[in-house]
Amino acid sequence: MAVTNTTSLVVAGLPGSQLGCHNLRNRQHSLTLSWEKHLKCAHKWGGMCVGRTTRIWGVENPWKPMKVVMQVVDHHPMDGDVSRGVHKDLVALPKPLTISDIVAASDADAKVRISYKGMPGSYSEDAALKAYPNCETVSCNDFEEAFKAVELWLADKVILPIENTSGGSLHRNYDLLLRHRLHIVGEVQMSTNLSLLALPGVRTEYLKRVLSHSQALELSDDFLTKLGVARENVDDTAGAAQIIASNGLHDAGAIASIRAAEIYGLNVLAERIQDDYEIISRYLVLARDPIIPKADKPFKTSIVFTLNEGPGVLFKALAVFALRDINLSKIESRPQRNRPLRVVDDSNTGTAKYFDYLFYIDFEASMTEPRAQTALAHLQKYTSKIVVCKIGH
Repeated sequence: MAVTNTTSLVVAGLPGSQLGCHNLRNRQHSLTLSWEKHLKCAHKWGGMCVGRTTRIWGVENPWKPMKVVMQVVDHHPMDGDVSRGVHKDLVALPKPLTISDIVAASDADAKVRISYKGMPGSYSEDAALKAYPNCETVSCNDFEEAFKAVELWLADKVILPIENTSGGSLHRNYDLLLRHRLHIVGEVQMSTNLSLLALPGVRTEYLKRVLSHSQALELSDDFLTKLGVARENVDDTAGAAQIIASNGLHDAGAIASIRAAEIYGLNVLAERIQDDYEIISRYLVLARDPIIPKADKPFKTSIVFTLNEGPGVLFKALAVFALRDINLSKIESRPQRNRPLRVVDDSNTGTAKYFDYLFYIDFEASMTEPRAQTALAHLQKYTSKIVVCKIGH
């Protein structure tokens, strides 16, 4: 049977909303709305939060009093009625934010809000909860929207997967570091457990297809080949679990996290199905403001630069750190997207075209240290552009 509780309230809309949500799982629900007068918003909004995950949606006329109706279903599925119970669970789950949903909002008394790409139960949300166990997570449709959530004060921080030991670097996410002026304030390293999920009662041999993110499918190639199933790409691993649960797909499985199985009421058929048994993923945590370096904590600084033409220029650029005993923990290069080719006049062969590269470097020093400052001053002799991307632990 199901018990439905509905709470209604009337709120006068004002521009620049500031949102706080509390205790929505109790029968006595409350919704607190306040307003931040110094923020300029092109659209006016109302909002609701379920559990630790925020959902935002628009209001047509913010200047009129609006009626917010919240309906929470506490379900008790009957024995044997699995799909019905799962469906009611999914009703309470928030949908990811879209770019049109984002509002400038902040609540000084609320828990830290972490935006991430994906549905509840995604690996990025797992990483956010590992870094901030009591955080409120904000689900977004893509990485761009997750960054916008922080820039527009809907979230305090964003968590971003940057590389893993099997697939390497996520270059599109490196581009986000250049496009957005957020600061790295921490990083999370997490072991990835790719698991095969299905509806209760479904066995592995019943599966005809498996849904997941393209990278998860690729990392589980050997397992899926032996299983002999079709593969279907979706935007998110947790989204695959949600699709199976909400549509009652008995012939399909999902590759997702153990927590996604708990959220969407699925069974775990197999764990660690990835080709490489141990996959470590690295995530960056970014915020609007940098953290102040402390002498008793190790720090990393991330920079991006391009090099001038000339023999041995890369060697000379890297030597500025070695000369000052600064360790490089990462170096990455990739062609520039907006200017992939550089024309070079060679007296022997005439005009030639080469890739023009961006170099990403993490070094273990803070910009408050004189050796780091002099190293970057020295580096400028060999670069046409240098950006101190972010600073963090």
